[in-house]
Amino acid sequence: MGASASESAYRVLMGVLESRTGQTLSPSRIWRIEMSLKPVMQRHNIADLDALVAGLVTSNSRQLLDDTVDAMLNNETYFYREYSLFDDIAATVLDKLREINKLRRRLTIWHCGVSTGQEAYSLAMLIAEQGEKWAGWQVDIVGTDVSYHAISRARVGLYSQFEIQRGLPVQRMVRWFDQTEAGWLVKADIRRRIDFSVQNMLTDRPPLASPADLIFCRNLLLYFSAPMRQKAFAKLRAMAAPQSFLVLGAGETVLGQTDQFVASPRLRGLYEPADQQVRRAAAA
Repeated sequence: MGASASESAYRVLMGVLESRTGQTLSPSRIWRIEMSLKPVMQRHNIADLDALVAGLVTSNSRQLLDDTVDAMLNNETYFYREYSLFDDIAATVLDKLREINKLRRRLTIWHCGVSTGQEAYSLAMLIAEQGEKWAGWQVDIVGTDVSYHAISRARVGLYSQFEIQRGLPVQRMVRWFDQTEAGWLVKADIRRRIDFSVQNMLTDRPPLASPADLIFCRNLLLYFSAPMRQKAFAKLRAMAAPQSFLVLGAGETVLGQTDQFVASPRLRGLYEPADQQVRRAAAA
């Protein structure tokens, strides 16, 4: 990492990231800090990491702090990430939720760690394609992320040719996007279906009008320490409806991490609140 002063700078930056987001940097990501922060240093006319840390300590610039934290986050995402999962949601999960909520005719989806919005828009497209099933229903999709830059992009819904080709079938691209000089823009009908906001899932209450029936929290908990992960699971459970489903990333699990959720016996790769299964067993 270079001289001792730079080692100190790395430690400070890692502390800033964890205090602001709950995320920690694995050894494999630490070496990328300087590369990730170069655009921030150029934008703010800062010479190196030591000067950046000094600026964070002495400056009152909220913009510098936000830009620094934002640059260290991993905002990797794409449309229909793990396509088989979205197929299962379209074919099975949404029908289960329609049955559970048929009396109140309301569905609430919370996408936590939504990044630049591709997966949330994928969910919105699934709902739109099942239009007749959801006629007369109140369907709320809420996308939250700690990154103000990612949320700004998600709200606009404008994607490059590279981004649009990652996971998005041509038929859906033509149906749900408009090609513009600046890129591919999500059609207004789909954009209106999602409420995006900047939120820290560990400390902020998401803007949900009712408990979440389906929670997406994919490839976010990987970056939390064990205590932060337990806190995150507790927050997810507090926001979940009594009968609901949680979707994690392919490399994530609840095993050995929390007693708040358990693997769904009905739906592969999904999780349910633990007390939901207890109630179902008692009623059997």
